[in-house]
Amino acid sequence: MQNIVVTGKSGAGKQPRIDVLVSEFGLTQLSTGNIFRHYLGVFKGVKHGRSPESYWDAAAGAFVPDEAIRADLAPACSAGGVSVDDAVLGLKAARFVDAGLFVPDSITNALFEGAFLRHEGRGLILDGYPRTADQAQFLLDAVGRAGSRLDAVLIVDNEDELIVGRTVGRRICPKCQKVFHLEFKPPKDGRLCTACGAEVIHRSDDTEEKIRTRLAEFQKKTLPAIAVLTDRGIPQVRVPGNLPVFTDELVRASVLEALTPVLS
Repeated sequence: MQNIVVTGKSGAGKQPRIDVLVSEFGLTQLSTGNIFRHYLGVFKGVKHGRSPESYWDAAAGAFVPDEAIRADLAPACSAGGVSVDDAVLGLKAARFVDAGLFVPDSITNALFEGAFLRHEGRGLILDGYPRTADQAQFLLDAVGRAGSRLDAVLIVDNEDELIVGRTVGRRICPKCQKVFHLEFKPPKDGRLCTACGAEVIHRSDDTEEKIRTRLAEFQKKTLPAIAVLTDRGIPQVRVPGNLPVFTDELVRASVLEALTPVLS
């Protein structure tokens, strides 16, 4: 297996299935959240004294030319030992993220491909990407440029009301990113990560209102993205996000059963 897309409604239960793919096939999880954190961290670590907004040309509705941004950032990047290209991408993402705006596909695609190519375009679980039809088409092109392939799209199915209940009770370890649930997979003593001992947190976007917004986004944007991949012949497999009895072994069995026809 070279690459696999794992998708589903937010809160459907993707992470336990991703964990199976990591352990069974030796793949690396590449999530959009981690990609954004990487590039934002690179930019925010560069001390150059200008805000991302100062590079935005409001009249043109676009950033000033990349060459100008690179020239400004290059001295600070050199002093900090970081890639100026990564800092430019981080600056562009920060302009939208800091303002609470939707990051355009063009920038998300550039961030994704940079991370994708750092892994040579192979051995990856794509988590959270693609989320739109345009991103799906970009992914197909990026895979072609890397000379690799997509083996399957694994969709984790779950019902909306079950997702709401699951997500409101979700807790995340801020240190190692392990996921817990107060009822179904509780942290140690109700607050500590069982892997690293850090105190788990309740993410600010794990409220019912925000969850329902994300569920609507899945229907509107992500389903068309899946359709683009399916139309190009990428096999689609489904696994249940809600099992009658939740154990690591049953999760593993359901994932492998779904994938066996594809891998054969």
